[in-house]
Amino acid sequence: MTTLELYTKGAKVWIPHPERIWEAAELQEDYSPSKKTLQVLTENNEQKSLQVKAEKELPFLRNPQILIGENDLTSLSYLHEPAVLYNLQVRFCQHKDIYTYCGIVLVAINPYDDLPIYDIDTIQTYRGQAMGDLDPHIFAVAEEAYTQLEREQRDQSIIVSGESGAGKTVSAKYAMRYFATVGGNATETQVEKKVLASSPIMEAIGNAKTTRNDNSSRFGKFIELQFNKQFNISGASMRTYLLEKSRVVFQAPGERNYHIFYQLCAAKDQLPHLKLDDSTKFHYLNQGRSPTVDGVNDLQTYEETTTALALLGFNESERNDMFKILAAILHLGNLKFKEMMIRQENEQDQEGCGIQQGDKSLSVIGELLDIDVEELEQWLCIKKMVSMREVFLIPMSLQQAMVSRDALAKHIYAILFNWIVLIINKALESEVPKYKFIGVLDIYGFETFEINSFEQFCINYANEKLQQQFNMHVFKLEQEEYIKEEIEWKMIDYLDNQPCIDLIETKLGILDLLDEECRMPKGTDGSWTEKLYAKCMQYSHFTKARFGTSAFVINHFADKVQYESSGFLEKNRDTVIEEQINVIKASKNDLVRRLFAPEMKQSTSLTKLKVISAKPAPKTKKTNKKTVGSQFRDSLNMLMNTLNATTPHYVRCIKPNDTKTAFEYNPKRAVEQLRACGVLETIRISSAGFPSRWTYPDFFSRYRVLCKFVDISRNSMQITCQRILTQYIKNSDMYQFGKTKIFFRAGQVAYLEKLRADKLKKCCIVMQSTVRAFIWRKKYIRIKKAIHNLQRYSRGYLARRLANDLRRNKAAIIIQRYTRGWVKRTQYKKKQQLLLGIQRFARGFLARKRYMKLKYNAKALIIQRFVRGWLARKRANKRKRQIILCQATIRRFLARRRYKKLRIEARSIEHVKKLNVGLENKIFMLQQKIEDLNKTKTELTGAQNDISDLKNKLITFKAMELEIKNMKTLLVKKNDTIDHLEEKVKIEQSEKMDLVHDQEKYQKEIEDERNHWMEETSKLRKELDNINEIVKMNEEGAEEHLKARLEQEKIILLKQQDNDTMAYQRLLEEYHQLESHCDNLEKLVSENNRQNYHHVRNVSDVSSIIVGEESHSDIQDDHGYGSVRSTSSSNHAKLENIDWKEGHTDSIPSSSSSSENTKMDISPSKTDVALVLKLQHKLAEVEREKSRLQKRLDDIETSPRAEQAENNARDSIKINELELSNSNLKSQLMELRGSIEDGTGNKQLSEQLVTMQSELDRKMEEIIQLKSVLASQTDSMKSLVSSKTRTGTYINEDGELALAYETQKAINKQLELELQDEKVKYKAHEKEYKLEIDKLREDNERQQRILSANLKTTPQSQTEAFMSHEITRLTTENLNLTDANDNLGESVRKLKKHVKLLTKKLKDNGIDIDESIVETGQMQKHARSMPCIKKKDREYLGMFAYKEGEEAIIAKSLVIDLKPRTAVTLLPGLPAYIMFMCIRHTDHINDDDKVRALLSAFTNSVKKVLKKRNDDFETITLWLSNTLRLLHNMKQYSGDKAFQTKNTQKQNDQRLRNFDLSEYRQLLSDIAVWIYLALIQHLQEKIQPLVVPAILEHEEIQGLSGGKPGFRKRTSSIAKELESPKSTTKPTTALLQELTSQHKILSFYGVDPEVISQVFRQLFYFLCASSLNNLLLRKELCHWSKGFQIRHNLSHLEMWTREKQLTEIPVQEALQPIIQAAHLLQARKKDEDVDSVCEMCSALTPLQICKILNLYTPVDEFEQRVPVTFIRKVQAKLNEREGSHEPQALLMDIKYTHPVRFPFNPSIICLESIDIPDVLKLNMLEKI
Repeated sequence: MTTLELYTKGAKVWIPHPERIWEAAELQEDYSPSKKTLQVLTENNEQKSLQVKAEKELPFLRNPQILIGENDLTSLSYLHEPAVLYNLQVRFCQHKDIYTYCGIVLVAINPYDDLPIYDIDTIQTYRGQAMGDLDPHIFAVAEEAYTQLEREQRDQSIIVSGESGAGKTVSAKYAMRYFATVGGNATETQVEKKVLASSPIMEAIGNAKTTRNDNSSRFGKFIELQFNKQFNISGASMRTYLLEKSRVVFQAPGERNYHIFYQLCAAKDQLPHLKLDDSTKFHYLNQGRSPTVDGVNDLQTYEETTTALALLGFNESERNDMFKILAAILHLGNLKFKEMMIRQENEQDQEGCGIQQGDKSLSVIGELLDIDVEELEQWLCIKKMVSMREVFLIPMSLQQAMVSRDALAKHIYAILFNWIVLIINKALESEVPKYKFIGVLDIYGFETFEINSFEQFCINYANEKLQQQFNMHVFKLEQEEYIKEEIEWKMIDYLDNQPCIDLIETKLGILDLLDEECRMPKGTDGSWTEKLYAKCMQYSHFTKARFGTSAFVINHFADKVQYESSGFLEKNRDTVIEEQINVIKASKNDLVRRLFAPEMKQSTSLTKLKVISAKPAPKTKKTNKKTVGSQFRDSLNMLMNTLNATTPHYVRCIKPNDTKTAFEYNPKRAVEQLRACGVLETIRISSAGFPSRWTYPDFFSRYRVLCKFVDISRNSMQITCQRILTQYIKNSDMYQFGKTKIFFRAGQVAYLEKLRADKLKKCCIVMQSTVRAFIWRKKYIRIKKAIHNLQRYSRGYLARRLANDLRRNKAAIIIQRYTRGWVKRTQYKKKQQLLLGIQRFARGFLARKRYMKLKYNAKALIIQRFVRGWLARKRANKRKRQIILCQATIRRFLARRRYKKLRIEARSIEHVKKLNVGLENKIFMLQQKIEDLNKTKTELTGAQNDISDLKNKLITFKAMELEIKNMKTLLVKKNDTIDHLEEKVKIEQSEKMDLVHDQEKYQKEIEDERNHWMEETSKLRKELDNINEIVKMNEEGAEEHLKARLEQEKIILLKQQDNDTMAYQRLLEEYHQLESHCDNLEKLVSENNRQNYHHVRNVSDVSSIIVGEESHSDIQDDHGYGSVRSTSSSNHAKLENIDWKEGHTDSIPSSSSSSENTKMDISPSKTDVALVLKLQHKLAEVEREKSRLQKRLDDIETSPRAEQAENNARDSIKINELELSNSNLKSQLMELRGSIEDGTGNKQLSEQLVTMQSELDRKMEEIIQLKSVLASQTDSMKSLVSSKTRTGTYINEDGELALAYETQKAINKQLELELQDEKVKYKAHEKEYKLEIDKLREDNERQQRILSANLKTTPQSQTEAFMSHEITRLTTENLNLTDANDNLGESVRKLKKHVKLLTKKLKDNGIDIDESIVETGQMQKHARSMPCIKKKDREYLGMFAYKEGEEAIIAKSLVIDLKPRTAVTLLPGLPAYIMFMCIRHTDHINDDDKVRALLSAFTNSVKKVLKKRNDDFETITLWLSNTLRLLHNMKQYSGDKAFQTKNTQKQNDQRLRNFDLSEYRQLLSDIAVWIYLALIQHLQEKIQPLVVPAILEHEEIQGLSGGKPGFRKRTSSIAKELESPKSTTKPTTALLQELTSQHKILSFYGVDPEVISQVFRQLFYFLCASSLNNLLLRKELCHWSKGFQIRHNLSHLEMWTREKQLTEIPVQEALQPIIQAAHLLQARKKDEDVDSVCEMCSALTPLQICKILNLYTPVDEFEQRVPVTFIRKVQAKLNEREGSHEPQALLMDIKYTHPVRFPFNPSIICLESIDIPDVLKLNMLEKI
């Protein structure tokens, strides 16, 4: 039956409709190819005639009614556009179903209503269900992604697309909620809550109300949910794209700004400091005239936002600063500009604008941002233009000012937005390594408006890229895969939008031309449009606009869009006035500075380059900055690369209508979106395709459980898969077999998964039924036993509660009494201090006031004196001028009269005749005389010039004389002042000595009081001892108090113990090394002396000699190990005998009959301990006093008084010399004057000129030296010189003498300050002494309170004894460790000395040190260091008896002859149990010689075996386990209650009765540490060859890391292993196998789990140190792909630790340095990543980080080297770390060893049940 035969009368068809797109109709006649028309009847009973010219123009057939409403569009019989539209309409409007499948795409229609389909129950319903089993849902897509993540272990992505208002954000939010629910883990940190908490924050700052959507996302985001290997959420990250910044300053009608602004306005009452008002009062919020959103309470959403901010790590300060910035943006929009004339100097007035005076918004902005308001006001109205030589300040017009203000607001908001995203990403980060991730992309859909600008262009460009990715995934790759696998498939053409993408992003494309035009200085939107017309018309997707020349049209995949080029360049540049940014950078607000810090650094560096450059720089800051289009293109390409590396899942959101009406369907709007998102193409391909596919190995591995064993074909896996499918899927059309894969139609894989799950479920049910029965039986027995215990303890609890109430009431009364007294005393002291302070300050104020009054009077007198002198001189000069004027007038009158008379005489004839007589002779005479006079004139002229020069010099000498006189007077005054100050200093010194004497007197009084307090304390202690004998029972309150005090003591002691453990272990290791070396030397000496000396020292003698050297005890007491019988030989009492509550030592009596004897025995020790504590206290005080005196001595030595005295002496010498030279100058001047008057001064003057010049130069040098000496006495010279003092101006114009005077004044002030400092120091000392006194008083009061409380409390029970013993035990361990450390250091020193002596003897005897060594002296060496044993008096049963002298035989059979393979078949720790049971026998018979010999033989044998078999790992493990077991047994059966908490009653009865082996426990602990270190060293040597190949060189995917062409690779161990036919194991596998083998051996031999964890912690540190050191020294390993491989290799170790349950944090943190190094190789290395890189590498030192960055070498041309600027910024950031300035090491210390602890691990094995196996050959032991 063909398709044409279906077109008969009555057939249901779809016909086009102008409004509803498609309309249902019915054929009224049969179709015939000969007919060109076809009659149809519509649903409205309208007859229509369709023109049908060909078969392809036939109307679409309708689906049967039964198929209408299917949840998968691909299941429809007829797949076409009207069928899809109608099916969606039916499901949405009728069924109220908003989700529909379309193959692999989920179509989601926005209901504009809240639906109850997203609760937790819905999530649990979809959990574990395959896609298609239940109704379509966003949870189904999320489950599919999560299931594929688990099943395929491949990264996933969910791409949510659609128009604005289609519900993209909500869909993405629900998907993340699903992942947070199913991927959450209660044991992990609450990452899921943080992921969900990020949604309200991002909605607040990035969503806004639009005409199409009330909560429209105005930015794109890609959220990456990171999962660990258990597929639990371990972290998250977010990337954002193209925030709509223009919305901050402008909103269209009916729209709002971002939600956060309205939330802040709603919470204005809670934030009064922001000075906000209603949202309608702000310009940036009232433009849309739609301030509210229906159904949304802005105040409530504000609370949600603040809660989310707090959850994501925003502290209160950051939130407050963030709100300040947002409020400042709102106030910035309210600035009012007005036009005004700007006046400029030397230029014409220009038109400009300014901010209105009194604008409150400006001051509020300055207050909120903490910036300079005046500078902001200036640069908001003025812009700066920089030319080659000048800088111009140009006033902006009103429009320009508003534009610059809006640009600044947008820039601030964008930076704040990016910072919030960064903080959110940091909060979502996790230390758990990321294994896989699921990305959720919520990005804007295709947009087209009446006017489309740059934002719509970027949005549509992103949708083009996403559509191409969708096409490649759904269409192109689908067909290519089928062709590649050679399965039956019909080729289908698809729409490829690559040409449109090439138009936008190719070279000389739209973006390229846009960036080029932005770089042009005079580029405009019009010129850019012309370039587009010239360059892009060759593309078919580009056309000109019909009207105008400022627009262009792009034919996108969805529709043609016309873009207006106006504003493209400005938005692409995204420029902000630099001066405005600099004003904000100068803010004092911490957050504002951080937001603009990177730009500040960049601008600074650029300015430096401008200064250094010799020619103008070709580029500016603006050209270096990437444009918005380039940034968006790069981020989009990065996004596409991420999506292409994942398995995508598509959600297409549809907006049903534009009116936001609930469940209203507009077919016209829907079909536009369906055509745009490619849903119809998906339907067409999915109906004929095979969406699911498996490779044959993966399919067989997954569904092996469905196959029977007989159906497996060993030769062909394809045949096996065929058998599985033919058995379960009968329809062969449901699958196809390709060359390498099996292809399934939709739903088949889910069916197979269901079959597999059902089969596994059946198996699990059988196992569960058996296990649950066992568990419930065990639980019933436990509950029954618990009920009995509850009854017993409840009755006891009621009784104790009654007693506790009575005790608490009594205690409350006592506390009230003391508290009230303390309050009153405190109030009195405070009032007293206040009154004294007020008096002191008032008296000081009055004294200063009187002093200032006297000072003012003195200065006034000086001013009067100078003023009066100036007035007198003025009057005298005036009178002198008047007299001279009179004289001149008279002389002028007389001269005129004489002139007239001579004139009359000259006119007379007689006079002329007289004159002419002898005129000729006179003329000749006159000529001769003229010649003589000319000669004389030339001589006199030269002499006159010389005289004028001498006069000038004379004037100079006079000025110098005057200056020297003034200097002399000043120096006299200064000397007087210095004498006065010296007298004051002497007075202060005398006062200081008095204070010192007072201090010593005060110390003596303190000592007397302290002695008095000690006597009273001892008396009280005696009284308390008598009272404690009556005490029998303690109450529960005291027990709780003791427990709390016990925990505090534990913490303090453990911290102290940690600090000493490292040094102790190192000393112990060095001790063992020196000990072994000393043994070797002793053996050589004994071998050398054996020929000459025949006496061999016995054990007892050696012990006595060695102990005599090491201690001051008597040799007579050192004949053996002491017991109870020899307690007096101990130097001090044991810490277990110290009662810390009472402050004295006491022993716990073992029985009532021996209490008196015990007291008699320990009384001397009590006195000794008290004396020791007293001496220690005294020693501490002496040391403190010594430090104080030393400090005071240093202060005195460093004081400037000695230097000042020396300088004063030198100055006095210089002054005397100057006075002498001055007198000489005076005499010479007098002689010069006399010679000039006599007329013979020329010769004398010329003679003295040379001598005077040389003398003058010498004196000038001396004067300069004197001035420099005076000026160098103070640091504040310049400031004093700059001030114009009266003295300096009067004496010298240059101010040099004034400088000396002011300097001397400063010295005097400095001396006064030093005196004040001395007073302050003495006051500080006095205050310190007072604090010590108060502390002693508080200690005394505390002791008295404790004594009074103990006197009044009821008797203590055994619980108090247990608590006391716990405190004493911890204190004992700590102090014993300290004492052992000191003793060990002393013994090491003596051993070194002894080694030197022995070495010298060997050299003197001529023996080589390296010869064979005998074992003589082995027993003597170890016996010398054995501690003492103290006995107790009690018997017990269950032990092994042996005869005296058999210790060596027991040790040989039990230790030396025991093989590890034999021991592993026995009970773990059996040798330790046997040895301890022998110790119990010696305790039973009270024989300390036997126990000493037994333990000496055991320890010596263990050391001998380990030294002999130090290369046998099993031997070392065996004796580490047995040594620890023996140590635990000694503690468990010691009788200390701290070790008896988990013992049975029988085990408590079997405790040691006579011996106290606490010192032997320390000895065994030292041996265990030694064995542990040997074990670690052996393991490190064993795994060292495997570290580098397994961690650094191994490549799971060969060739992934690659290398640059022509680069010769370093030969690795992997290549050798691959070439060798014997080595087929991967290095990582070999390393894991080795670690597994070591772990098994440690477990088999019974090593404690805590010790095993410490072993592998140390091993992992060794792995990390070795690999990191190797990495730091190998450049070829430092690249991205190698970092990826290293991280992958390390993940095997992390998984191994989890498998072995080594989950302690120290074990996991041991690998952090190498893990962070791998992360550093993979991290992005750009300037904006500096902070993240520094935070990521917290375990690496700054030196290591910089080293790796410098070694980083790209392996291909697509990568770039790390910029030098980035490394410098990283260094600067790392310098801010604590301790960054300390010396650093590049390589890690491989030999570093973590301190080891051996936690107490009691045994549950009963000693009486232990038997000796025959294999041990211990027949001499008899079980008792």
